[in-house]
Amino acid sequence: MNPIRGVDSLMLRRCVDLNCDIGDSVEGRSLGNETAIMNLVTSVNVPCGFHALDPATIRRIVQLALESDVAIGAHPGFFDPAGSGRREMAMSLSDVEDIVLYQISALDGIVRAEGGSLCHVKPHGALYNTAAVNQDFAYAIAGAVELLDSSLVLIGLSGSCLLEAGRKKGLKVASEVFGDRAYEPTGVLRSRQFSNSLIQDSDLVVKRVVEMVRDGVVHSVTGQAVDVKADTVCVHGDTPGAQAVLRNLRMSLQSTGIELASLK
Repeated sequence: MNPIRGVDSLMLRRCVDLNCDIGDSVEGRSLGNETAIMNLVTSVNVPCGFHALDPATIRRIVQLALESDVAIGAHPGFFDPAGSGRREMAMSLSDVEDIVLYQISALDGIVRAEGGSLCHVKPHGALYNTAAVNQDFAYAIAGAVELLDSSLVLIGLSGSCLLEAGRKKGLKVASEVFGDRAYEPTGVLRSRQFSNSLIQDSDLVVKRVVEMVRDGVVHSVTGQAVDVKADTVCVHGDTPGAQAVLRNLRMSLQSTGIELASLK
């Protein structure tokens, strides 16, 4: 029996982080959507220049997050601006560690320069999905985090290799669930190659997230129940209608008695 299901689930899981992958679809330096999202979440994951954003825009997003008292996480990915970091790439494990270390170091420097501190690291796109199932990739990413700052929280998909690698490295880890993404029966996210991989219905997102946080379960594309643990919930900033989805989700979680707080 899943220990976080049942009548005592709210007592065991009454507080959750609400995070957003932000800036992945910024055109030019217009940050209207990002500014609005800051008021709805407790954490943001900021691209580090490899798959999205330029240094000036990264710095402005960091400033916005600090002004909004939102926790900041590094969102490193493959060097793939044309594919938004969502295409798998063959890479040696030492190179994986190097690109992750490089990216989180760059963002950490900008955050420190602006008077803040980096809270967590969450890989992006194909790098995240690969680390969920590839133990070697997961250890390379966790190794980079350990090298830079072992106090940083490592975010990974619930039940993933990345969380296991982080724990074995002695890192603090946070188990993540997704409100706007479909799941396979194995517990991994459905590939964006499929038309039903993205969930845009705000009411459905809310229903799924409440079940994940309160009951520890999500239903896959086949209808099968998959056990999950929700320390942090993600909604993508480039999901159509993300602001409305986040606003609805925030109000619904709080009305259900679930408090929102960053991983700090």
